Amino acid sequence: MGGAEGVLHLAHAWHQRVMADEIVAHAFSHGFHPRHTERLAAYWGEAWGGPTTYSQRYGSESSVVRMHSGNGPHEEMDRRAIECFDRALADVGVADPVLRGVLHEYFAWATTSSMASYPESADKVPSDLRIPRWSWEGLQR
Repeated sequence: MGGAEGVLHLAHAWHQRVMADEIVAHAFSHGFHPRHTERLAAYWGEAWGGPTTYSQRYGSESSVVRMHSGNGPHEEMDRRAIECFDRALADVGVADPVLRGVLHEYFAWATTSSMASYPESADKVPSDLRIPRWSWEGLQR
């Protein structure tokens, strides 16, 4: 991936893709943090076993899940966000099929499971969630 810089390039590529997608861009229609891609890269980096930058500087898993909660189910948006992620992997030159597969599985899981756990209300998100860790073998328990 190229370390933190590689993850940041991926976050930028994904963000460009979703902003160009008429369905997924709707999630950002009410605005987003001006350093969204940097924060996203820190989050992914931590989830993928890197430093705890996101947790130390920006928030917790609970805060991230809350941002993604209370919007009802949105399967089409999720599917398209995953497609944007897969295309962003190609955009930044992640060619190794095993790495691409592991990262795809992470993003698909995070999008359809973790981030989709509380579709009806952000108020139901527990306050003690920790950023899930993902490895070559998948979700670490």
